[in-house]
Parts: sequence; C-alpha cells; structure tokens
Amino acid sequence: MTAAETAKEVRLASRPEGTPTLDNFAVAEVEVPKPDAGHILVRNTWLSVDPYMRGRMSAARSYVAPFEVGKVMDGGAIGEVVESNADGVAVGDVVLHGLGWRTHAVLNPSRVRVLDPEAAPVQAHLSVLGMPGLTAYAGLFDVAGMREGDTVFVSGAAGAVGSIVGQLARLRGAGRVIGSAGSAEKVRWLRDDLGFDVAFNYKDGPVRDQLREAAPGGVDVYFDNVGGDHLEAAISALNVHGRIAVCGMISQYNATEPAPAPRNLAQIIAKRFTMRGFLVGDHEHLRQEFLDEVGPLVRDGRIAYTETVVRGIERAPHAFLDLLSGGNTGKMLVRL
Repeated sequence: MTAAETAKEVRLASRPEGTPTLDNFAVAEVEVPKPDAGHILVRNTWLSVDPYMRGRMSAARSYVAPFEVGKVMDGGAIGEVVESNADGVAVGDVVLHGLGWRTHAVLNPSRVRVLDPEAAPVQAHLSVLGMPGLTAYAGLFDVAGMREGDTVFVSGAAGAVGSIVGQLARLRGAGRVIGSAGSAEKVRWLRDDLGFDVAFNYKDGPVRDQLREAAPGGVDVYFDNVGGDHLEAAISALNVHGRIAVCGMISQYNATEPAPAPRNLAQIIAKRFTMRGFLVGDHEHLRQEFLDEVGPLVRDGRIAYTETVVRGIERAPHAFLDLLSGGNTGKMLVRL
C-alpha cells in the first residue's frame, strides 16, 4: 500500500421517494483509514448488494437500522487483510465481513470470518455458501417444513435465494418444483440448467393463471420473495395445510402507498395454511448444518449457481438499481 493510495466509499446522498435513482448515492474519495491496536485493515475485493438494503434507504426503523444520509452505507463484503494490529488475523488473510460499499474497512477481528480460498471461490460466501444460501435453507426446511413429495412454488426464482430454494427442494425429494422469473432467458435457466419442473415468465400473463396451469394439483409450499400478485396467486393455489415462508416482498419495496393485503387472505381459514415471515439472523444455529449439507453439493456440482458481476466501486449504485429492477441472474456482486 503506497502513501498516495486513497480509498473510496458510497454514501447515501438522499432518501428515495419511490424507486431509487443514482441521485440518491454519492461516491466519495477519502484517506485510507488506519487500524488502531487490536484492529485490522481490509482492502475489499467483493461487495454484495441485496434487496433488503432498499428498506435501509428509508428513515423508518425496522429490524435493522436505516442508513444515515451523508454517511457511508454498509453490507456484506469480502476482502484481503493488508494491515493487522490484532492476534489471530494475519496480513494476506481473506475475510468475510459486513462493511461493504467501500474499498477499505477497519474492523475488529471479532467481526470477520477468515475464509479458505482453496475450499471454494471466495465470492461464493456472499451467495450460495453465505447469507442467500442459508436464507434458502432455513426458509425452506425450518420455516416452511418442506416434506418429500411436496409441490413447491418459488417466486423470484432466478435470484440468489430463489435459485437455491428450487434446487434444494428438488434434491430433498419435492414432487414438483415451480419457479417464476421475469424473462424468457431466466425461465430457460431455471428449467434447463437448475432442474425446475416448471418455470414461467410472470410478465407473460396473470400469475394466478400461469400458476394454476403449472400446479394442477395445488401447492404445498410457497417460498415468497415477491409478494403482491404472486402471494395472492399462491394463496389461491395452496392446498389444505399448506405453508408459506415469507422471505421478501420486492414488488412492494418502492411503493409510495401501502399495498392492499392479498384479497383472498380469508382462505387461511378454510385451508388452514400457515404463513410465517422470517429473517436469516434468527437461524444462525443452522449455519454449520447448512454448510455440512450444501458445501459438498456445491463442490460436486449438484447445486449450480451463477453471478451477475459489476466491476468498480463507482458502479455499485448501478448494480443495486439493476437488482431492484430484475437485471440480475443469480447473485448480484460488485468486484473491486
């Protein structure tokens, strides 16, 4: 690291009203921070952008604090330790941490996880072996309680979470795996490459009609990443004692008015279905079980994953906006 080297960071310039724009972000050049005693300096190599970050751009407090206007944002990241004043983490180590949206980060070593670059591509720990993968695993098996023979419907199935949900369901013996996506190419990928039994483009017609055709015997498990018309369609198709795991509702993240509840929610009485929201942080106890089961499946190629990679810290806002509009297949990443 040279004396002339500078760092860059992405700040929240203003809070969006409705759909975010590039004007809501600012890229600033700053001095490379210095680690105090007991801390490390990491040069980031991979940044994660995720749908939940849209909620943090608003002022309303939720399960995680909002980003502050004028301050650097944060999120999942992977980087190389370039200076260490701490025991247990050495210069050259590759670490996973939560201070993304910047080129350099000072961290307490208790807030990082050292990765083995030989075990898997390091960026996989931001996708299939990281938060999205654990989200898929916990939501499908712990929250929704998927059983062998179940018909499983996944919305947003070509995303980082949904694509893993469908493959895990298939490998655990689901009777039928159905996914929705927003383009013909994504539909082809789900069906031909990931092994979904049926996939449809939600832009081709009403979701309710397409789902009814895809699941003539009804749906036992719905993994919701979208909300809105997808949730309403899933409720209509749900079998008695079906289960809904609500991971996200990306169709509503940019809404300026409250969305109406599904118009058919009263079916919960006759169908006796369960609907449960969840956060991956509540399922940290499953991490080792998840890694033990899914790690070998990834290494053997029985679980496939893909990435949409944007290069450069200046392009991170573009990557995030593309993510919200469905411009990604698999995990959206920024490579520095």
